[in-house]
Amino acid sequence: MGGSRHSRIRRIEVNWKPEGKAGIRNEANGADDMKLNWATRITILRILLIIPFVSCMLKINDPELSLGLQTTMRYISIVFFLVMAISDGIDGYLARRRHQITRLGAFLDPLADKLLMTCACLLLASQRGRVDGFLLPPTVVVLIISKDLILLFGFIVVYLTTSEIRIQPVFIGKTATTLQLAMVAAILIAPEVSTVLPGWIWFLRVLWWSAFATAICTLIVYIRIGLRYIAEYESAQAASPPRRGGTNEPQS
Repeated sequence: MGGSRHSRIRRIEVNWKPEGKAGIRNEANGADDMKLNWATRITILRILLIIPFVSCMLKINDPELSLGLQTTMRYISIVFFLVMAISDGIDGYLARRRHQITRLGAFLDPLADKLLMTCACLLLASQRGRVDGFLLPPTVVVLIISKDLILLFGFIVVYLTTSEIRIQPVFIGKTATTLQLAMVAAILIAPEVSTVLPGWIWFLRVLWWSAFATAICTLIVYIRIGLRYIAEYESAQAASPPRRGGTNEPQS
């Protein structure tokens, strides 16, 4: 009975404190982990806002629109982006403050960040969504998107190997996300700011190459964490006593 009951309990380990503070362990049944709370609702809203953001970005260089309407589309894109960037902090704060960290929220929050950054970077490096004079280098875009795809693949490998969802944000990952958000915002407002600060383009170059470097560091750190976690899991399984029938079954 005890082993059967234990097998129905899923464990999530989430380290929400990038400063190195102790993480939060939450053991709950599937129904509690998948319920919608305010933090998760805000995350879902952030994902939905990506649609109008992309729609507006695709119109900022539309030749069928007047120059004024193109500029208006960029301003609206800025508003959508800022709302999504601010909500990224709000949902995390609510989840920690109200102890509402769930498996669904832990999965959707980084997914929302990756979807937003992938869309924004692709648009800012394209002819349809570029900001004149401030085209995002394709090298930066390829690295950022490749990093996210590799991390997604690693997440799937860890889940298939251990049957557990393990999300462990680290300081360098949070730094990379912050730099990427700042990079996109700085490019979107560049036409206005550069008239006041002529050296704005140099600030942008520092931002996007800093985002490039931290993306590489983040990828290396997460690969090491994933490999170490799989090794620890396999060691624990090998050391655990065999179950009835003489086999060691993965425990979730």
